[in-house]
Amino acid sequence: MGAPTISSRREAMTTFCESSCAPSVSVVIPHYNDLDSLRICYARLLGQTWPRDNFEIIVADNNSACGIEAVRAAVPEAKVVPAPVQGAGPARNCGAAEASGRVLAFLDSDCLPEPDWISEGVAALEQYDFIGGKVVTFARDAEKPNPIEAYETVFNFNFRYYIQNVGFTGTGNMFVPRHIYDRVGGFRAGVSEDVDWSFRARALGYSIGYAERAAVGHPARRSWKDLEQRWARMEAEHFLLCQERRWGRLRFVMKAIAMPLSVVPHVGKVLRTSRLPNQRARLDAIVVLTRLRFWRARRMLSLVFAPGGVRKPDV
Repeated sequence: MGAPTISSRREAMTTFCESSCAPSVSVVIPHYNDLDSLRICYARLLGQTWPRDNFEIIVADNNSACGIEAVRAAVPEAKVVPAPVQGAGPARNCGAAEASGRVLAFLDSDCLPEPDWISEGVAALEQYDFIGGKVVTFARDAEKPNPIEAYETVFNFNFRYYIQNVGFTGTGNMFVPRHIYDRVGGFRAGVSEDVDWSFRARALGYSIGYAERAAVGHPARRSWKDLEQRWARMEAEHFLLCQERRWGRLRFVMKAIAMPLSVVPHVGKVLRTSRLPNQRARLDAIVVLTRLRFWRARRMLSLVFAPGGVRKPDV
C-alpha cells in the first residue's frame, strides 16, 4: 500500500473539518513523579489557540509515588489513566488507548507548548503523514547557565536533524492521525521507542516531516547525574534496537569508537551558536561535550561486552 498523496491528506483533513469544524485532537502525556512540571504543561495547554472543545488532554500516569488521585487533582480538566507498565512508551500506549481524537498529539509532561502548538501541528499534517515539532531547550537563567545547561541548550533535542537526517521524530512533540498510529501499532518497550516507531511507519510508506512552528520549550538538565542517567537509558535502548538489525552490533561498536572524534566538529557548533550568552558558557559547554562523548563511548562498549547481555536500566 503506497503512502497517501498530499492531495489525499488534504481531503482527509477537509473531511475532519466538515464533520466537526476542526479535527478533534487528543493530547497524550506520559507522567511520572513530576507534578510541578505537569501543572505548568497543563496550564499551557489550556491556553491553546485551538478550540478548547475540540481537544482533550489525557495524562497516563506511570505509577507516580504521589498516587493517581493527586495527579487528577493537579490537572482537573484532563482524563488521567493508569499506566502500570513502567516506561514512557507503554504510558503513551495507555493514553492513546483512551483517546477519542482523530489526531494524536504526543507531548512530554515537562514540555511547555507554545499557544499555537496544536494548530500548527495539525496544519503540518496537510503535508506529511506524521510530524515532529521544534523543541527549544532553555536554562533556568538564560544569562547564567551552568555547564550542563550550557551543553543542553546547544545540543539537546535537535528534532530538525533527527527528522531530516536520520528519519525519526522524538515522541515528546509528535503529531499523527489516529488511523496511522493504529496501523503502525503502539510504541515498543525497552528499545528506542521513537526511532523504532518512526522507522516502522516509514517502512509502511508514511512520510515524516518537521514542523518548525509546532514548538515547545523544554528545561535543560542541571546536573551531571541527570545527564548520565538520560544517556545510560538511551544508549541501552539504542543498543537493543541495533541488535535486531543486520550488522547492528558491529555498527554500534564502530559508532562507539568514533564517538570521541565527534567532539571536533561539534566544538565549532558551540563556538558559532548564538544561544549562549558569553564565551564562558561556550567553554563550559565544550568541557561537558568532551566529557560526555568519552563517557558515552565507554558506556557503549561496556554494553557490547557486558557479561550475560544487557537490559534497559531502571532510570
